[in-house]
Amino acid sequence: MRQAAAAVAGIALVFSAGATCAATDPSAVLSAYRAASGGDAWNGKAVMKATVKIAGQGMSGGGSIVTDLRNGAFVQHYTLGPAGGADGFDGTNAWQQGPNGDVNLEKGGDALPLAINQAYRNTNAWWRPGFGGASVVSDGMQPCGSAHCDVLTITPHGGKPFEAWFDAGTHLLVRTVEKQGAQTVTTRFGDYRASDGVRLPWNEAIDNGAGARYLLTVATTSVDFMPVQPSDTYAPPKGTTGNFSIANGATQTTFPFHLYNNHIYADAWVNGHGPLTFIFDTGGQNILVPSTARALGIEVHGAMPGSGVGNKTADYGLAKVATLRIGDITFRNQLVGVLDFAIDDVEGVHIQGMAGFELFKRFVTRIDYGKHTITLIEPAHFDPRDAGTPIPFVFNDDDPEVTGSFEGIPAKFDIDTGARDSLTLTAPFAQAHNLRATHTKGVEAVGGWGVGGASRGYVTRGKEVTIGPMRIPDVVTSFSSQKKGTFSSAAFQGNVGAGLLKRFVVTFDYPHHTMYLKPLPGPVADLDTYDRSGMWINVAKGGMQVMDVTADGPAAQAGIEAGDVITEVDGKPASSIPVYELRRMLRDDSPGTLVRFTIRRGTQMHKLDVKLRDQI
Repeated sequence: MRQAAAAVAGIALVFSAGATCAATDPSAVLSAYRAASGGDAWNGKAVMKATVKIAGQGMSGGGSIVTDLRNGAFVQHYTLGPAGGADGFDGTNAWQQGPNGDVNLEKGGDALPLAINQAYRNTNAWWRPGFGGASVVSDGMQPCGSAHCDVLTITPHGGKPFEAWFDAGTHLLVRTVEKQGAQTVTTRFGDYRASDGVRLPWNEAIDNGAGARYLLTVATTSVDFMPVQPSDTYAPPKGTTGNFSIANGATQTTFPFHLYNNHIYADAWVNGHGPLTFIFDTGGQNILVPSTARALGIEVHGAMPGSGVGNKTADYGLAKVATLRIGDITFRNQLVGVLDFAIDDVEGVHIQGMAGFELFKRFVTRIDYGKHTITLIEPAHFDPRDAGTPIPFVFNDDDPEVTGSFEGIPAKFDIDTGARDSLTLTAPFAQAHNLRATHTKGVEAVGGWGVGGASRGYVTRGKEVTIGPMRIPDVVTSFSSQKKGTFSSAAFQGNVGAGLLKRFVVTFDYPHHTMYLKPLPGPVADLDTYDRSGMWINVAKGGMQVMDVTADGPAAQAGIEAGDVITEVDGKPASSIPVYELRRMLRDDSPGTLVRFTIRRGTQMHKLDVKLRDQI
């Protein structure tokens, strides 16, 4: 997710000031809506341009929005703090241009249905015969602030459901509520003013559900109606990604990485300082942690809502760096995010930053999980003939999304090198197919930990997963039970992590929307096993803390409880063992192995033996 772009996504005004009536008949509600917003004054208007000011999340900026009132195509440009970018819909493609100039066609997730929704509202298609092809259902009259509103649930053809709230007294549209990925976004409209015979809301407040401190406001400063514009007005621009160089005029660079917790760690240098430990994540962006930004004297702007697999929200700031060097490549004048991962105690690694979409977008990236190397290749010099099986992908925001299946059920999977597990299926997908009922051998457990905290799910084994034409049997799979965060979204069905990807040399050709999978020769270490201890542990003062215990699992049967601090493992100080190495041991040591723990519970010390066994 590109945070700067996401912060202003959906700022386009609802260009039809709305109306409703006290009746709950949708036709009557929308007829009154049209009358209150100017009625026939809308006739003949082709294109509207609005200039706006944007404020919130610790930043301010502005932008412009051009909308074709006939077909709904739109383009919006924005600045917010140090960031600038654009997004739009040309009638076929939804697209984004990020702060560093890269452009994505957004064909994955729910980007296209959301763009269709916005186009539907832009054209006032609900006033057309048959509601413009949409399903429109009345939800009756409901309280809205000090007034009452008629509420309609509208599902445009090709779009997704959203609620439209109309003030029963003024007959104006005052609110929309729309599910966008894992977020429920509420947009409130006010300060209606007349412009060329129609009434428009000049103020919007966008609430993504993360709390009042993350509210974004959009204030219109001018509105102009224009004649029909050329179609390329709304087309995606040509991306600008050439702000890098490779030392000595080379066309590629290769550097080593460490694989801890199935996560990729390699060195980076920021403004000449390093080496700094960065995690490499197709599901992320280029990011510094706050302590790194402070240590380097880098100014941080704003506090946008950052989210991940957990239920919580973390502040996501923006900063400019003069140089970012990875391998022999130097990037210049880059906008980066600033986010506290708060996962050093989870990883057992001091993480200082992340390399994500902006890196992968500019190169063909080859990750060799066998040799533990990354090769970045200029796209014009990439030869795919020995790269492996090609698998096309589209972008779900910034994530590569492939077509596949789980046990024969079609699905869209994000490919995420920053996920430790093999496969996580989203909660809506698992529930829709009643997967829990058909997989009786499994456990409820914490399966991961990231931005927002722990991620929980039901862990079992899937008989077969397909990724394009590739078939992978016997995959450790989690059915997410998250109510918030990434895995609560219905916009995609699952997330493929490094637990599965490390079977391959994986090559990402972002410029051509293709991933290549080439199986590694010989056996792969630490593959297709699942925790045999029944507990989740993180680094803590004096050892490791038990964060979660699986019901009736080996740890629980031994008497270990959440909150216990492990001080010794088989007579060795727990602090002398990397947490990722202990996790590996508790996965890979044979069933029946006895592991002796010394634990501290309050002021008491206990010695408890855990007998490892398969849980799934």
